[in-house]
Amino acid sequence: MANEAVKFVWEGAIPLQIHLHKSEVASHPAPPPALVLAPRIGYLPLLVPLIKPYFKDSLPPGEDSIWFDYKGFPLKWYIPTGVLFDLLCAEPERPWNLTIHFRGYPSNILIPCEGEDSVKWNFVNSLKEAAYIINGNCKNVMNMSQSDQEDLWTSVMNGDLDAYTRLSPKLKMGTIEDEFSRKLSLSSSPQPRQGGAEVDVAGQVKTARIPVRLYVRSVNKNFENLEDVPEIDTWDEISYLNRPVEFLREEGKCFSLRDAIESLLPEYIGDRAQTSGEEGTVDASEETDGSPETGEIKLVRIQGIEMKLEIPFSWVVNNLMNPEFYLHISVLVKAPQR
Repeated sequence: MANEAVKFVWEGAIPLQIHLHKSEVASHPAPPPALVLAPRIGYLPLLVPLIKPYFKDSLPPGEDSIWFDYKGFPLKWYIPTGVLFDLLCAEPERPWNLTIHFRGYPSNILIPCEGEDSVKWNFVNSLKEAAYIINGNCKNVMNMSQSDQEDLWTSVMNGDLDAYTRLSPKLKMGTIEDEFSRKLSLSSSPQPRQGGAEVDVAGQVKTARIPVRLYVRSVNKNFENLEDVPEIDTWDEISYLNRPVEFLREEGKCFSLRDAIESLLPEYIGDRAQTSGEEGTVDASEETDGSPETGEIKLVRIQGIEMKLEIPFSWVVNNLMNPEFYLHISVLVKAPQR
């Protein structure tokens, strides 16, 4: 089942309908939108070689400075496409209508992007960060041959899971034994494990550090249904946490996704906070004008999946992590009413 889940992650794609911004249309009539299937684990700039030839006859002369927006909201190119979709479309929009620009790069909002080279640099840098979090150093990434590093990057660009599976063990990032696989392996011989977790003499996994990038979109307005979530206006509405989760597992206890998120967002998952769909009471002394002081988690989404917080965190890590060994978690919260 684990391999099947990873396969689904690598094959995951978002149908995009790409429009050329009307201010850049130099032909009549304006070109129809381009239809592209974007890999979830990929990045928007990697789609440019597919999209640019489609619009080339409609572009005005001049140098290109390519970027994308969603309803006028500039998209950060270094965030995986699937994460952007999960974060910005509470109610999934298919196809996802984006606008491509070849002029007027918003350098006050987006860091510069030089196409594939910038995306590759970002990927390798994230890989080094993840290695440092997991192993305490990034020497396995640094010592990887140039050809292996190129092949690893090519496997990600092409969505080639088989090639990635052959190359990634050289990074020695390790895996975390999840509750399901652990039960299945009790009757079989134990398999050697690589770093990422400490194992005591009793076979108990004590600790592991998991690279996590958490994106928290906070909405101040009341809403009950996802289709009622207001459009986002600025990146200031999104909090970004690049912080490892200390994975703790004791014999007989399950470290859940709830435990992981609570370690990152204690203000939203605590004794007083609640998640959408859970029953809870709020004492009158904790209310202001009848509204709870604590926020409420309305949605947790990973790889397009709306997650139940009780799921074992080990399964999430082993199956839903991105190729750079980061787990990207998108969270939608209804902010506390003050």
